[in-house]
Amino acid sequence: MQRYIIKESLDTFKDSTIHLGEEHYHHMKNVMRFKPETKIYVTDSDGNSCIAEVVAFHEQSVEIAWVAEDNRTSELPVHITIACGLSKGDKLELIIQKSTELGVHSVVPFPSKHSVVKWDAAKMTKKIARYTRIAQEAAEQSHRQHVPVIQEAMPIAELISFSETFKHKLVAYEENAKEGEFGVFAETLRKLESSDKVLIVFGPEGGLDPSEIDQLTTAGFLTCSLGPRILRAETAPLYALSAISYQTELLK
Repeated sequence: MQRYIIKESLDTFKDSTIHLGEEHYHHMKNVMRFKPETKIYVTDSDGNSCIAEVVAFHEQSVEIAWVAEDNRTSELPVHITIACGLSKGDKLELIIQKSTELGVHSVVPFPSKHSVVKWDAAKMTKKIARYTRIAQEAAEQSHRQHVPVIQEAMPIAELISFSETFKHKLVAYEENAKEGEFGVFAETLRKLESSDKVLIVFGPEGGLDPSEIDQLTTAGFLTCSLGPRILRAETAPLYALSAISYQTELLK
């Protein structure tokens, strides 16, 4: 069954049908070509889920009705935030889509000294809106109960302030891989406990500048490698999330 994440609360859904418009209406009617009585999963913004069914299609909305509770969860047991240096092209779109499928909780873009891309305020607003749509579509496709929050881009100093509430703070640093350091990331994974908050920083193309590494490590971040190979900017976050999923879900 297809999953849809809606703004309406499920608290009042049991007592009456609700009407969904815009993208949900278009997707159900024109893309999936659903018929009345088609069953779907519905999740609200608080992560509550249920099984619902299509009642009818109206001129600009689809009417759905509550059928049964859905208490399963597909969320990672830990809250992972990735901070990614601004990259060229559609790399950040790819990272957001795939990291959502892999269970990321939030994504923080940041301008790095090696970032070629620059965002002004107008561009940031458009980018964040697009990235949020990408995250929602990926969350629905992968049957998530949470849509990752796409934060506005923040400089390193602001990122450091943002990091204060996290239990584990890592920086993927290619120099660690070149030096043969393989223990920090693995040891952090072994220490993870349910509901831990983890922040991992990844550089753009060209990596992070040594001065940025100094700022982060002074603020309590640990540098780490992700194995002996040097990964691209768009590959490293997906590798890290896959490893975290294996450690916290498949092994346990």
